[in-house]
Amino acid sequence: MNYTFLLIATLFFCSCNWAKQKTKEGVNKTGEVVAKAGSEFIDGVSKGIERTFKNEVVVSGQLKNQGIRPGKIIIHGSDSTTDNILSVYLIFEKDFDSNLTVKVISPEGQEYGRRTEHIKGQKDEAGYFDFVFDKRTNIDGKGTLQFD
Repeated sequence: MNYTFLLIATLFFCSCNWAKQKTKEGVNKTGEVVAKAGSEFIDGVSKGIERTFKNEVVVSGQLKNQGIRPGKIIIHGSDSTTDNILSVYLIFEKDFDSNLTVKVISPEGQEYGRRTEHIKGQKDEAGYFDFVFDKRTNIDGKGTLQFD
């Protein structure tokens, strides 16, 4: 009788551990699949946003001759505004010490923002410069950013 109880207890314990292990493996596998799917979804959404919010960048011939080239452009806002700040990474191929004007133009060709900043940089330098537009200027992701 003692052996029967021991055999039943052993079988019960082994089957519980087996079920517990299989459940844990299943949960881990499900977690991996969900995490991967979520990551791919977020990656897809962010790439979609990058494509959707793409302004054309136009640099005047005069600025090109003066050795100014824009790099990465970031559009953001402050705590109280939405997308009215343009942070531009400027690359200096020549010494530069002058005003630079950025115009924001809608896809229909209508200007709706203009900001001039004094910019100074030396040859082979680069850095971010902020152009803070009127708080009512919401820089759309489509249109043109014109540098003069």
